[in-house]
Amino acid sequence: MKKYMPRLVDTILEKRMNLYGAICIEGCKWCGKSTTAKQHSKSLLELQNPVTFENNMEIAKTRPDLLLQGEKPRLIDEWQDAPMIWDAIRYDVDNTGLKGQYILTGSATPREYKPRHTGTGRIVKLLMRPMSLYESNESVGTVSLKELFENNIDINGVSKLKLEDIAFLCAKGGWPAGIEFKGEDSYTIARDYLESIIKNDIKTVDGVERNETRTRMILRSLARNISTTANLSVIREDTKTNDNDISEKTIADYLKALEKLYIIDDVEAWQPKLRSKTDIRTSKKREFVDPSIAVASLRATDKDLLKDFKTFGLIFESLCIRDLKIYSQNIDGEVFYYRDKNGLECDAIIHLHDGKWGAIEIKLGSNEAIEEAAQNLLKFKDSVDITKMNEPSFLMVLTATEYAYKRNDGVYVVPLGTLRN
Repeated sequence: MKKYMPRLVDTILEKRMNLYGAICIEGCKWCGKSTTAKQHSKSLLELQNPVTFENNMEIAKTRPDLLLQGEKPRLIDEWQDAPMIWDAIRYDVDNTGLKGQYILTGSATPREYKPRHTGTGRIVKLLMRPMSLYESNESVGTVSLKELFENNIDINGVSKLKLEDIAFLCAKGGWPAGIEFKGEDSYTIARDYLESIIKNDIKTVDGVERNETRTRMILRSLARNISTTANLSVIREDTKTNDNDISEKTIADYLKALEKLYIIDDVEAWQPKLRSKTDIRTSKKREFVDPSIAVASLRATDKDLLKDFKTFGLIFESLCIRDLKIYSQNIDGEVFYYRDKNGLECDAIIHLHDGKWGAIEIKLGSNEAIEEAAQNLLKFKDSVDITKMNEPSFLMVLTATEYAYKRNDGVYVVPLGTLRN
């Protein structure tokens, strides 16, 4: 049996189980939800088991409480297939008042069924993503995001990842099932995942029949516009060459379905208090839950990325955003981006729930790019009104380079291959 590789979400799950009667782990397929949930449960109900599926569905319609019988904590895997279980769990948690009784996992938002109660206070949701570089042992983890928020510290560390390795990891993705794969086999998971989305999942998520060619074109357009604020009209222009009849409304429908599958993982705009009145852009920045989906949609490989540094830069930013979201979640924070009408921007803002924040620019490398990014961060810092909100805990240039260090101006230069939560 393959040894379990610990996930950062493990600690969050343990804390939630001490606070709530049930925890619902949500996220895209193949990100490791069931494997992680099994580490924290004592009994298991696999709703998609073909041997018992039909029987389970019949029981769920009439006596869903029977499916809850078993040693606690009890794991209900892919609960959205029998969504009436939600109300049964909520009712049981209400009656017993016990904590940590159930773990639910789901890779899609359930359709049609509306629970009688949201489960607020009884069932809490927990989002899980594919593996970060630190979780898959590709990052040496010498630079802690949490420590940067707590202290003005010196840093050091040497990434073991060369630029070629970064390109490979962008194409390979953070899929647990593919961690041990080498060479071209590493792309198989992402490519198969993409085909599953196109040919099956996007049609079954809400029962709407969707065109495979359109799905493929929209995913490819999203990949071409990854890490940008491309709106529906941009995506339509990008796809109408092959499908002139496609409308923005249709595109929006496809995007909503991809969100229900947790494939799209966009970044919201940050709106700080500024020294001057400046219009802040509020469009979401386009991101997939894993950069390998973008690479697969473009039918590219790591070698292709190394030949096209503009595309590589955007895909690398997506890789960084994925890891920053995973690390931030572990320290009670969220990831945003900033852009105003004057062109001042910041690739990522980590905002903790206690009000602390840090600003990050993402660059593949080169001394000139790092210098420009550092100056941009200092300029951005000066634009924020620190009389009305906290000063930034840190300013960081996140790179694909080798060495981690602190510049004389206080800006941190951090290779992604040295970062952790």
